[in-house]
Amino acid sequence: MDLIIPTISQGLLWALLAIGVYLTFRVLDIADLTVEGSFPLGAATAASLLAAGVTPLLAIFAAFVAGMISGVITGLLTTKLKIPALLAGILTMIALYSVNLRIMGKANLPLLNTETIFTQAQSFGLTREVAVLAMGFLIVVVISVACYYFFGTELGAAIRATGDNPHMIRANGVNTDMTIILGLLLSNGLVAISGALVAQSNGFADVGMGVGTIVIGLASVIIGEVLFGTRSFKNWLISVVLGSVVYRAVIAIVLQLGMQPNDLKLFTAILVAIALSLPLIQEKYHAMRKGAELCCRSRI
Repeated sequence: MDLIIPTISQGLLWALLAIGVYLTFRVLDIADLTVEGSFPLGAATAASLLAAGVTPLLAIFAAFVAGMISGVITGLLTTKLKIPALLAGILTMIALYSVNLRIMGKANLPLLNTETIFTQAQSFGLTREVAVLAMGFLIVVVISVACYYFFGTELGAAIRATGDNPHMIRANGVNTDMTIILGLLLSNGLVAISGALVAQSNGFADVGMGVGTIVIGLASVIIGEVLFGTRSFKNWLISVVLGSVVYRAVIAIVLQLGMQPNDLKLFTAILVAIALSLPLIQEKYHAMRKGAELCCRSRI
């Protein structure tokens, strides 16, 4: 239990990052690297406000707004200046490094003896680990339900259609520039909330804590898709959340088996590469199997 509860807790806190990556990678069909800047942006914004005495909920909301602004900037670079989405995300990510340093005033901002959303939960008699688990579960459920109902609206459906077939949705009179900006806005807002929660859980915000977050988000999305399926949008959301928890469980297991923490990024990259290549591997396998069956029949 000493390992299970913290693992699930961290999986839930990082699940919002996974949902944000899912919204761009699968819904909008955009590889958005802004998340590597918006994640520490959310952490920096929340940590700075908490250190200044602002209430945790207001600090998280401010992180959400800051993340949305970063998404809007990437969206404007992509849609209005016609900069490729990948490059636009890189430009915003680089700019946010300096912004995060400005917000915190230094590279690392500790939250020792600072009231957080988790210390507030502990006031109800919960232990630290259970408080993180309970608050993480509550926040993920609320945001997942909100996303499910939003993307079921006409506007949400337009955003989903933009990623599926932009020419078709444009022919129906929808401004695809606006739907792309809205998608990036929501995605990076959720990523920033994840950063704010992780910072409060870890007890500090660091300017370099966003390195590799895009790979972590992709790993969670791909693992969830492979293990839990993608039958519907609701199922996809649940799969992404569970994929984040499974990813954290895998990391905890390999660390227990003796893997060096410095090798985790390499392990994650290899895991994502294998997961992304699974459709091709399965296609090749079925083709080889079908060819072998035809060969056997011809001999008979």
